[in-house]
Amino acid sequence: MEKTVAQKLDALTNLQRIDSELDEIKKVRGALPDEVADLEDEIAGYQTRIDKFKSEAGELETNIADYKTQIKNSEALIKKYNEQQMNVRNNREYDAITKEIELQNLEIQISEKRIKEAFAKIEIKNGEIAKTEEELGERAKDLSSKKGELETLTKESHDDEQKLMNARTKATKDIEERLLVSYVKLRDNARNGLAVVPVDRGACGGCFNVVPPQRQADIRERKKVIVCEHCGRILADVTDEIVVEEAKPKRSRRVATKA
Repeated sequence: MEKTVAQKLDALTNLQRIDSELDEIKKVRGALPDEVADLEDEIAGYQTRIDKFKSEAGELETNIADYKTQIKNSEALIKKYNEQQMNVRNNREYDAITKEIELQNLEIQISEKRIKEAFAKIEIKNGEIAKTEEELGERAKDLSSKKGELETLTKESHDDEQKLMNARTKATKDIEERLLVSYVKLRDNARNGLAVVPVDRGACGGCFNVVPPQRQADIRERKKVIVCEHCGRILADVTDEIVVEEAKPKRSRRVATKA
């Protein structure tokens, strides 16, 4: 059965009432939910940074192990070349083996240098990890405190909020999709969360701009959905009017004149 405009406006007004009460509950919590979310993001960022430093340190340790293996291989080759030098038949073979020994000694020096550099980098990484972990610990304490505050406030209003959420679910079923979408958009764009307002003392209850008398009469009849010309909010009813009294003519005074 098609609802009348009046019924649609009543349903919207009821939904606005419920949402306004929910807004009040959220207002009591203040910025705590956002602060908790920001701290969680910040902590996740710190953890990502720590994991990155640890991964880089791990790669450096792998490199060190590879360099140590290279040193052992070079030492084994040097030992082999030294044995071969004992059995050379001429100076040319001796010189060739000597060059190979020198090359392997150079490889050892390079590997040792790189090991030293890698250890220095690991030390820096470990310092960064320790510093970041300290910052993470501080933020974790802040998060725990904020979460505790938020949990306390949430518990205090949990039952009322749950009842309102259930009522809201039921209320939205009484509103056609087109009107509900418009209502949600209006609420999202309104700083005070008001999408449905009355005309109070001749002005829009949302933006407080004057609503012309004829438009007020149309709103009172509730035969069509009317929105504020200035802010676009739905004007559901006229709750109060300003009656302008006509100015009464002043009595003229007779001035007596002396004969």
